[in-house]
Amino acid sequence: MRTAGIDIGSISAKAAIIEDGEILGTRVGFTGYNAANAGKKIFEELLAELGMEFSSIDRIVSTGYGRNSVDFAHKTMTEIICHGAGAYFQNPETRTVIDVGGQDSKALILDEAGRVRDFVMNDKCAAGTGRFLEVMARALEVDLDDFGGLSLHAEKPSKISSICTVFAESEVISLISKGESRENIISGIHESVASRVYAMAQRLAIKPPFMMTGGVAKNVGLVRILEKRFNAPIQVTPLAQVNGAIGAAVMAVNV
Repeated sequence: MRTAGIDIGSISAKAAIIEDGEILGTRVGFTGYNAANAGKKIFEELLAELGMEFSSIDRIVSTGYGRNSVDFAHKTMTEIICHGAGAYFQNPETRTVIDVGGQDSKALILDEAGRVRDFVMNDKCAAGTGRFLEVMARALEVDLDDFGGLSLHAEKPSKISSICTVFAESEVISLISKGESRENIISGIHESVASRVYAMAQRLAIKPPFMMTGGVAKNVGLVRILEKRFNAPIQVTPLAQVNGAIGAAVMAVNV
């Protein structure tokens, strides 16, 4: 059986195609202002890349904040269910999933069968999300892709005390004017994000093994700090960003 998952996030659209338990391909693109177009485009691009026709896909599940805009999906499912399914598919030993997306962050507890037993989510504040990191990167005039590596060279993380993105940006600008190094400021930003993600996850009965998913999982600096907070290694797979789409494709098998 060949299934597809489409995850429309606030910043990026992802697609994955699975056949008989094997990932055939994945793709990531920008969501932009039109979620419906983004879902259709990313799926068509993945089909073209794999040399497949739309008719060759047996079932399609959409997820993410823009899931209802994918009008060709057979079913929609929440990102909670799909991120749990994706993490379990990638590593069945996973028991806690930390997902940091563009505009929200969440923690999930999985049982031995990969079912989500409990979760907590922050979707009310940008602090602790990818959007927060984007704003900080612009203030520092640094490419977001370079954030993780630069923070590893920090001598001492700067103190970022504001929980509001706007005020935190002002703090960063003030630190720049005082001559603080970019590395120290970025490390301080990561500490700020990690403290919020950790506090959120602590509301659950979390336990290892841990896996981090979402686009922010590519930020090695933040992952390192979170590992210190949780006092445990955190697995980040090469497919972390498309985990929700993978999970949607997994769930589509039973649709």
